[in-house]
Amino acid sequence: MKRITLPGGAAVPALGQGAWHLGEDPVQRDEEIAAIRRGIDLGMTLIDTAEMYGDGKSELLVGEAIQGRRDQVFVVTKVYPHNASRRAMRTACDGSLQRLRIDVIDLYLLHWPGAVPLDETVEAFEALRQNGKIRHWGVSNLDPQLMRSLLAVPGGKAVQTDQVLYNLAHRGVEWDLLPLLRRHRIPAMAYSPLEQGRLLRTRALTVFAKKHGMTPAQVAIAWLLAQEDVIAIPKTGNRQRLEENAGALAHQLAPDHLRELDDLFPPPTGPTPLEMI
Repeated sequence: MKRITLPGGAAVPALGQGAWHLGEDPVQRDEEIAAIRRGIDLGMTLIDTAEMYGDGKSELLVGEAIQGRRDQVFVVTKVYPHNASRRAMRTACDGSLQRLRIDVIDLYLLHWPGAVPLDETVEAFEALRQNGKIRHWGVSNLDPQLMRSLLAVPGGKAVQTDQVLYNLAHRGVEWDLLPLLRRHRIPAMAYSPLEQGRLLRTRALTVFAKKHGMTPAQVAIAWLLAQEDVIAIPKTGNRQRLEENAGALAHQLAPDHLRELDDLFPPPTGPTPLEMI
């Protein structure tokens, strides 16, 4: 497993697990828990969720899935923007800890920018860290301008990641956001690496995958793993698809593969607004 070192020193797997929509269908619960546990077996020990996902149902499911394996996993969850103030974040964090059934969150992210000033959010994160409720904090869906603002506030340089939409079909972050993050040695976390399955149905990716002996999902994930300082967090609640995703680790894309994919999915030629879903 390729590992990425966060600025705070934590080494995490470059391929983790997302948990958006998991826990929302009781019929699928047992399979979703089994999939998360299988992912842990395969080294995909970074698990990403959020208080928003299913109104806490995703955190509840993740909490059940990691019982007895807490020391093996790196738990990432996210706080609503309206809970990112000094007072509200403390309550939100306690709720996430209770649902996840853990004593400390490994990485706590601001889910997207909101009305609470960034300096107050940083103060709230730092208070939680000093109280031992979180180990690290970061952000999600912050564009270059907001990242520069964050880095300029007191304590802002303690940010560990910016989690953003990034996949073969959405490469706008390569123009300005990723270079900014790399200058500050801040890894990016790529959510929706399979474009919620839509990317896998594109003819270009299907043909490329067949030509090179991979599945479309494995190509999409292997491409992200080939990027510098990028953590990919594909979501699945199915053990078979989980193992398919993990199979991307066996496919290291060569430079000519990457050039071919650049032709099929061109990189940006100029700045674009940050995309998010």
